[in-house]
Amino acid sequence: MTTIEKRRSKVAIIGLGASEFSRSGGTSARALAAEGCVNAISDAGMTKKDIDGLLLNRSPLEPHETLPLELRRDMGLGDLSLLASIEGEGSSALQMIQYASYAVSSGAAKAVLCVFADAPVGDSGAGDSYAVSLGLTGLEGWDERQGLIGAVGGFALSAQRYFHLYGGGPDALYSAAASDRSWAQKNPDAFLRKPLTKEEYLASRWIVEPLRLFDCAYPVNGAVAVVVTSASHAEEWEGTPTYIHGFGQGHGGSPNFSGYEPEVKTGAEVAARNLYAATGLSPQNFDFCEFYNAFSITTLLALEGYGFCGAGEAVDFISDGATAPGGALPTNTGGGHLSSYYLQGMTPIHEGVVQIRGEGGDRQLAVSDIGLVTGFGGRMDFHAAMAISQHREL
Repeated sequence: MTTIEKRRSKVAIIGLGASEFSRSGGTSARALAAEGCVNAISDAGMTKKDIDGLLLNRSPLEPHETLPLELRRDMGLGDLSLLASIEGEGSSALQMIQYASYAVSSGAAKAVLCVFADAPVGDSGAGDSYAVSLGLTGLEGWDERQGLIGAVGGFALSAQRYFHLYGGGPDALYSAAASDRSWAQKNPDAFLRKPLTKEEYLASRWIVEPLRLFDCAYPVNGAVAVVVTSASHAEEWEGTPTYIHGFGQGHGGSPNFSGYEPEVKTGAEVAARNLYAATGLSPQNFDFCEFYNAFSITTLLALEGYGFCGAGEAVDFISDGATAPGGALPTNTGGGHLSSYYLQGMTPIHEGVVQIRGEGGDRQLAVSDIGLVTGFGGRMDFHAAMAISQHREL
């Protein structure tokens, strides 16, 4: 790593909890959230009385009552100084942690519980849950009339545009999916652990060309929760804290449609600029990355958006094995959304904390001092990023 200015963290994650993950229906997101929260509180060595803040995040496809503020009553929490439901699409999980960090740093709260829960998979699978128009183009009614249903169509357009501008194709997408799968093979909790051959990948069905089945996230029913507290309190904790060194949000604008490239220029560039300015870090400082990668093409776009590769360079970067086990930039080390599980922004957060704690087992990195965790929503319009470390001072 390159030398950076010394900066001292004020906040940390000490509690990490999850519910049971499953691919069968019958359990509500609300019940899963309560389970994840209880486990996070226990992991932090706290009791419910120690929690004075609660932030909630549900899928943007679900109504408010799926995960209501009344969760505090379900769990029997005491008086709270902070309570809200956060909506920033797929960037919401990181936004929760950002706002919890601000509250702790300012003294408005001492221990804030942040939870995401979702239960999109029923007895017939998860397809119906995502078969809705997301309004990705911003043109009222256009998506439905053109058959652009669900997020996969929008990201198929991104892939087509990327390959038109920079080259690449099925081999590049396969390399991204196979990299995630190689990490998942080392993760006993990943849902897809069988090696992914190119033959199997190319034989898989189209979802929306050029994206195939294995280019798309693997949804599960479940919840993940974390407890955010002060760094000084974290230093007294018996475990290994995950120190938070800064955040960056970035939400791509749309000044006009002429020359605007939302398929390949996303909010990542803005989030990266803000994160690096807030922390004094640069891409060269990170030992690993946990990207929100609901589709294989988004790993390429994230590598370029956050400055690890120049425009069009991610294809060769991934194909050369840089993101896979043993590579120069370990990425999505639990298997990511494609092979481990899809719980939106909490998937990369969970794996980032696991790596910082040194609890990765066979997939644990030899060096995991500083990690980048990202989240996005829409067609990568809404971005949030976080820098985490084993060390309070960088």
